[in-house]
Amino acid sequence: MAVRLKRLDWTMPTRTRRHPRLHQLFPVLLILVGLLGLPACEAPADASAAALVEGPGPQRALNGMVASVNAIASRVGALVLQAGGNAVDAAIATGFALAVVHPSAGNIGGGGFMVIRFPDGTSTALDFREKAPLAAHPEMFLDENGEYSRDIHHSSHVAVGVPGTVAGFAMAHEKYGSADWAGLVDPAIGLAGEGFELSEALAGSIGRTLRSMERYPASVAKFSRDGEAYEVGEVWKQPDLARALERIRDQGRDGFYLGETARLIAKEMVRGRGMITEEDLARYEAQERTPVRGTFKGYEIISMPPPSSGGTALVEMLNILEGFDLAGMGHNSAEYVHHLTEAMRRAFRDRARYLADADFADPPLERLTSKGYAETLRAEIQPDRASVSSPTDITLPEESMETTHYSVVDSQGMAVSVTYTLEAGYGSKIVVPGGGFLLNNEMGDFNAAPGLTNDRGLIGTEPNLARPEQRMLSSMTPTILAKGGELVAVVGSPGGRTIINSVLQVVLNLTEFGMGIHEAVAAKRFHHQWLPDALRIEAEGVSEEALAALESLGHSARMAGSQGSTPSVFFDSETGELIGAPDPRDRDGGAVGY
Repeated sequence: MAVRLKRLDWTMPTRTRRHPRLHQLFPVLLILVGLLGLPACEAPADASAAALVEGPGPQRALNGMVASVNAIASRVGALVLQAGGNAVDAAIATGFALAVVHPSAGNIGGGGFMVIRFPDGTSTALDFREKAPLAAHPEMFLDENGEYSRDIHHSSHVAVGVPGTVAGFAMAHEKYGSADWAGLVDPAIGLAGEGFELSEALAGSIGRTLRSMERYPASVAKFSRDGEAYEVGEVWKQPDLARALERIRDQGRDGFYLGETARLIAKEMVRGRGMITEEDLARYEAQERTPVRGTFKGYEIISMPPPSSGGTALVEMLNILEGFDLAGMGHNSAEYVHHLTEAMRRAFRDRARYLADADFADPPLERLTSKGYAETLRAEIQPDRASVSSPTDITLPEESMETTHYSVVDSQGMAVSVTYTLEAGYGSKIVVPGGGFLLNNEMGDFNAAPGLTNDRGLIGTEPNLARPEQRMLSSMTPTILAKGGELVAVVGSPGGRTIINSVLQVVLNLTEFGMGIHEAVAAKRFHHQWLPDALRIEAEGVSEEALAALESLGHSARMAGSQGSTPSVFFDSETGELIGAPDPRDRDGGAVGY
């Protein structure tokens, strides 16, 4: 069955009117030809845009590029670019598609961040992080005996924050989009309604998650065939999600936060004794914020401000490391890993001490991102001895590894970096009956309780306690790198608190070691977050000799597993090409350009 998309509307937003070349791009109907079961769309006879480039590994294109954890979603975004939409349009379409084809983190029931760099070098940041409902309070994760309950905090209807994704995409489109809204949602509707073939990776992921969904009948119904796990190659259809997306297509933001979808969410909250009401949904608003900006050896860093801790911590670490000869140490040598670990340790200590939603706290961003403060921290680092993290200093609330990131650049040089999430893999595991979408469990990113201390080092510090309409602290770090007024790269990652350090290392791989974008993304990574006082290194990330040397310095180091996923886009100034680099850690990932 063909899925016909609406013709794009070429009214330019104020920001892009500065760049008249956008008006020269001809409008065509979005062409959705099959990719791994993607429903097809009839192509107009006059379609003459440059062909898409796609396939495994890095891709090169002159006109636009999308890199994400799922090749189907990347293709949807690239087709929007091919049809004349800008990078914001493509980011919106990619995000809605990921809500269908990457359900562990893609979403309309979660939230996230978007960083935009415009062709003239200016930038902005959109905050659509989830909020605490009006009934929230700092003691909300205690049970009837006044004891902290991890289940309430992370695995209940109380753990669900007011979703922000749809409001964020709607704000991005209203302010900076150039295409018809309906045409950006339609591809996701087609994928949900007509279905797509399950890859080995997705079928396996869903199968492993089914048991944790058993207490939610709507979740089992969505993610199984009468309770039986789907098999690889089956066409998976999500009719309830398709109808929810249709309401968003037809009514915009109100199609989620008012009316039928809002009623369905509120009804499920009542059934599960959650806190979100229709009033909470109606009140939700995304926010436009000023990006965190820094410099590193001539490069400009543009990243996300609070309620993300990512941009602040990233700039703080780069400022510390700017005073060291990292290239001379050698990539992933013991000396290199030691110095980065010490910078990570200090930035994460400051993250927990000071950072929270700036609408409710006053984080000292200017000081934390200043070169002078970094100089003070750099002087603390001893080249021959690891520091010790004190478990009585701070709190580090749990933060899930399941998030997703994607990067977009269009033909005019507009760059968009998006990281969004449901928190845990498949969020709360709660599918809204009749809505077909998962709800997040983001309230788990608030501190557990005021003054709570236990043997894992949890302490209920004030800034990141749950309060009505406060946004919980995040580590998501959508980032854009520029130099000399020219775009260099768009990066980001999932991975909980490892996100910040994954992005840091991709940036250093590009700037200090001159790696190509694919090599920079694929290189082995490591992570330290102050507490617990442990250094985690990807499998085969360093030599056995380097591991022994790190332990001799006093690091508690372990080498296993993998870290993050950084699908990125790089601008090659010599050739004028965009290079899309999916992360080889993602089996379904893909970069698509034209």
